[in-house]
Amino acid sequence: MQLVIYRLVSPILWIISRFPWRMLYAFSTGIYIILYHIIGYRKKVVTENLTLVFPQKSKKEIYKIRKKFYKHMCDMFLEMIKSLSISKEEMVKRFKIIDPHTFKELQAQNRSIIVLMGHYASYEWAVAAQFAMNFPIAVVYKRIRNKHFDHLVRRIRGRFDTRLIRHYDVIKELTRDKVHGKLSAYGMLSDQSPRLKNALYWTNFMDIKVPVFLGGEVLAKRLGMSVAYLKVEKVKRGYYQAKFITITEDAAKCVDHYITKRYLEILEEQIYANPEYYLWTHKRWKHRNATIPKGAIVD
Repeated sequence: MQLVIYRLVSPILWIISRFPWRMLYAFSTGIYIILYHIIGYRKKVVTENLTLVFPQKSKKEIYKIRKKFYKHMCDMFLEMIKSLSISKEEMVKRFKIIDPHTFKELQAQNRSIIVLMGHYASYEWAVAAQFAMNFPIAVVYKRIRNKHFDHLVRRIRGRFDTRLIRHYDVIKELTRDKVHGKLSAYGMLSDQSPRLKNALYWTNFMDIKVPVFLGGEVLAKRLGMSVAYLKVEKVKRGYYQAKFITITEDAAKCVDHYITKRYLEILEEQIYANPEYYLWTHKRWKHRNATIPKGAIVD
């Protein structure tokens, strides 16, 4: 059944990816009306998350952010589909790196680089950053259960010869690169909620105590890598700009949890400034009232 659905949907997505931009965003507006006003897709989750994170805001303010978020989410989904056929020239035009010199300074350290990102603005188009860098790039991703749509997502994210690493292979792949002296930049989305049994470190995110992933920091410290944050901002519909913010040139010299906390601080600044561009459909704060596992570090 999954294969049948995939074969039915795949050609439709390809046709959509060929839409002119104006038509694509008109279609996005139509999807927004259906998802937000008719289906109400995860509206309860989004409302609970926004209310939790912004307790000082009125219902009117929460609903205003919620509506803007759904419009952005639909745009981002259509932009991901557009990636099936978008040209390199068009991608560079719509996703600009505004300070390539920061990355070049890290590159001069002759180390591999962990690039931490959040589910903010256009994380799907962040692969365009490789066009501003003369440096190999890899993206760590989590496999989708439906193997056929997983193939589709890998096809989208693997455009322009981007190397993809499944999250359960990341230690093996990065260690192998280190042994063979292969330098690369590894993009990681690190603001998901870990499973409670793996919740070994708890700290504040948006002023709420939750478990956070330490994977990027642990790998960077273990393998002596540099760490940067890719700050992506939406300029206007269909256009983004990004810059690299150096967290450390040598993770091995950092005290424990500094990298993770600094990463969360930068992401928080973006969310507070323009909350509509964060992915509020995820249950990021679901463990906030859970019993903290024995032996976990609470900061």
